[in-house]
Amino acid sequence: MVRIMKMLTRDERPPGEEPVSDLVPEPEVSRAKRVRVLLAAACSPLLFSFTAVAFVLAVVAFTADRARFSATGALLAAGPGWLASWQVELDLGGHTLGVLPMLPTLVVAWLVARSAARAVRRIGGRTPADAVPVVTVIAGAHALFGVLIALLTGGSPIGVNPLTAFCVPGLFAGLAAVAGVAKVCGLPATVRDRFDPVAVHGLRAGALGLAALIACGAVVFTAATALSWSTVDSLFEPGFGASFGMFVLSVAYLPNAVVAALSFAAGPGFSVGSLTVGMFGYQEGRLPGVPVLAGIPSHHAVWWPALLLLPALVGALVGWRIRAIDEDPMLRMRAVAVAGALVAFGCVVLGTLAGGRLGDGPFDPVSVPVGVASVIAFCWIVIPGGFVAFFAGAHEPPEPPGEPGVEIVAEADEDVVEPETDEAAETEEDAEAELSEETEEFDDEAEAELARELGEDLDEPPAEERPEPEPEQDVAVTESTEGSGDESAPGGDR
Repeated sequence: MVRIMKMLTRDERPPGEEPVSDLVPEPEVSRAKRVRVLLAAACSPLLFSFTAVAFVLAVVAFTADRARFSATGALLAAGPGWLASWQVELDLGGHTLGVLPMLPTLVVAWLVARSAARAVRRIGGRTPADAVPVVTVIAGAHALFGVLIALLTGGSPIGVNPLTAFCVPGLFAGLAAVAGVAKVCGLPATVRDRFDPVAVHGLRAGALGLAALIACGAVVFTAATALSWSTVDSLFEPGFGASFGMFVLSVAYLPNAVVAALSFAAGPGFSVGSLTVGMFGYQEGRLPGVPVLAGIPSHHAVWWPALLLLPALVGALVGWRIRAIDEDPMLRMRAVAVAGALVAFGCVVLGTLAGGRLGDGPFDPVSVPVGVASVIAFCWIVIPGGFVAFFAGAHEPPEPPGEPGVEIVAEADEDVVEPETDEAAETEEDAEAELSEETEEFDDEAEAELARELGEDLDEPPAEERPEPEPEQDVAVTESTEGSGDESAPGGDR
């Protein structure tokens, strides 16, 4: 038997091919490798984004007509251009440039997020605490690089506030790094465990609603540009250099135009200098000759309010997403309110980034009314979304009238129901015992009444109830009888 067990448990694999257990801990990353990974995560997006900005500026300057190309000038302009890609306001000879393109911001933020995620994987990070050094190093490096550029550009025609150059790139880079490491370090699962499930569902639906509103703005912008294509074509100059620069500028400001179209479709509209375009109001004004603005209409149209159907459908989509999260309608309404708050906050952020100062000329400022837009966006999500979530979702059945105890017994635990059943059984047994005693008393009274009618002597106890004579009494009677017989015999003889 022992030999058979040894044969069954023997490993036939050659040495070196034994299975590796899953319980073996992963090798710990050395300190030197950790430092190298953190430095690479901090410096690689900086160098790549700075080089990309310098390359684009050099190509535009090289292809521009009647312009002298200078590599040194392109490198010097790349610093303020890098700050502009992080939404840092620039001072151009005393004129503030605050309307900065959002597309470069999205690109550099994507680079930072990708670099942060790769760094966390290389150091073996699995928890949010493991991502803290990566996020800190990336944010600190971008903040220090921004301050360095602000100090180096001092005295040049382009001025930058050092405090703004420190805070804004560091803040945005830190947020992009958090977005990059969130999935790798399990941050969504941590948020789900620590937050209210209803609020988590509301945040997801709000993110869907914000993305849908941005898509609505993109549709409106695309349709307006397509209908004004002749104007777009006329704004490009015949020369390749000038047309290329205008094309690059328009592409960089595409997200800004989509946000403006979103505000227009939602109702508040936008303004460029003295020009104001709203759903229910229009004020004429001058426009810069940029192809990205060619789709702005030249007068008001009566059919514009029909576009309000788009945000209403977005609100209904949010409500449809929330309709099945719970059977309680009030919990669903709370999730809709959370989604509306997230959409309103997103509109504030997007409207702030899309607008700003444009020098002191006729096109200053470019603005989206973020306060009014956020309130209206909240209403577009809450009103139709709440209606759909309330009536399209499940409802708890009403309690049947006159039977309040049925649900109580059904919801009670087995440990509670059993004692109640035992007590009920004991109560029934006591009731039966009392009933039998009362029946016996009634029978006794009936027999006594019957005997009284028949003339029986009721003073004598019934035969079945007479006590039997005790043995001691019989003995005493016998002795007394015997004694009396002995005493009478001699008297007879005498």
